[in-house]
Order: sequence, then C-alpha cells, then structure tokens
Amino acid sequence: MTQTEPLAGIHLVLGGARSGKSRFAENLILQAGGGTYIATGRAWDEEMANRIDLHKQTRGDLWHTIEEPIALCDALRACNQPGAKPVLVDCLTLWLTNLMLEDRDVEAEFDQLCDLLPKLDIPVLLVSNEVGFGIVPENAMARSFRDHAGRLHQRIAEIAGHVTLVVAGIPMQVKS
Repeated sequence: MTQTEPLAGIHLVLGGARSGKSRFAENLILQAGGGTYIATGRAWDEEMANRIDLHKQTRGDLWHTIEEPIALCDALRACNQPGAKPVLVDCLTLWLTNLMLEDRDVEAEFDQLCDLLPKLDIPVLLVSNEVGFGIVPENAMARSFRDHAGRLHQRIAEIAGHVTLVVAGIPMQVKS
C-alpha cells in the first residue's frame, strides 16, 4: 500500500521499539483527512505519563482520541458508524500487557477482536511491537507475553488485507 492509496479494511503495522511504525500509520490516516486514535497505553509511572502527554500534544486537530486500555472491541464498535473516519489502534502490545496484568483471558479477548475486525465497515490500522526477533526471555511472564503477541500478530495478519513491517523508519510491505 502506498501512502497515496485510499485506506480500506484491516492493516497491521509491526515494528520494533522506535522503528517509526506509529508515525507510518498516523501518516496514512492523516493523508486520508484524519481519524480516531484508540490509545491503549496506561500511565503506570511518571515517564509513561510524560510519553502519553507528548503523544497527545503532537497529534493535532485531525484526531479524535479514545483512551481505552482494555475494552478495545467496545471502542472499535463505537467507532464503526456510517461515514466514520479511519481508526488507528496504538498499540496491541500495550493492550496485551494490560490484559495480562488484569489477569484477563487473553485468548478469549483475541478471539473477540479477530471475530470483530472483519465485520467492521471502517478502515482500521493496528500498530504493534514485533517482539519475536530477540532472544528467549528469561522469565515465564515475559515468555508468555512474547508468545501471546506472536499468536495475536499471526491471527490478525491472516485476516488483514495489508501487513507492513517498519524498520528504521522504512516501511516494508509484507502483505498487500
């Protein structure tokens, strides 16, 4: 997908930390005239609160922001209105973290999301951290997180019309 093509369907955008994945996804939606930003992050500490504030300040007027750390499907359903603008979910790995910390049934939440996405009538870009390129984590929770993230990415990539991997700010089309 080039940045001049119209947005449609489901688009998964993966990349490492600070890879440019969010900027890439934001630019696609901004070129379409803006949209809704579903932010899944939580301010667990002062540093994260500062990051969230910075993101809010830099987004600008072309975005409507919904902060939803857990009920992602409810937020997507609320956005799915006739004539609604595209939606950016940033990010799935923060959502997964929140689910795990609240001891939610992660697989049931994944099922709900993957069942909902193909039914939406609006373009949805889902940003997530690709965490499977590193070494095997040393503790059980980190391994569980990595494994859950990998399974979620596979499931969404299967139903997405587009998958982009962003490395060093360079988007590479994996599926289009």
